[in-house]
Amino acid sequence: MPLSEEEQRQFEQLERALAAEDPKFVSAMRGTNVRLYYKRRAVLAGVGFVLGIAVLMTGAIIPNTIIGVIGFVLMVACLYVAALSMKRISNAGESDDIPPPPPTKRHRTKHESSGSFMERMEDRWRRRRDEDL
Repeated sequence: MPLSEEEQRQFEQLERALAAEDPKFVSAMRGTNVRLYYKRRAVLAGVGFVLGIAVLMTGAIIPNTIIGVIGFVLMVACLYVAALSMKRISNAGESDDIPPPPPTKRHRTKHESSGSFMERMEDRWRRRRDEDL
């Protein structure tokens, strides 16, 4: 929902007051780039993954199961962090101001096929969710 002119004016006044009061904070907030943060995080996760492979191989070369398990766990954790970071990078460009399009309601007749089990369950879930709103 967009702001009215009065709300935008008040918001700009608040921004100016904050900039006058604490310029270091304002410059730090303007310098924050979400994509850069998650990209750096994904790269570090990739480095951790390679390190996990090295630890896993070390555990395989030295017949020590615990070191191999630690390497595997490190690899899985780094993959998880990298996947989350990549998802956040792709979502960072999307605007939250634009609401999603309203769901289209399909009414079935008795003669129309009932569809798959999953479609019926999804329709039920949507109807319950819409009734709660």
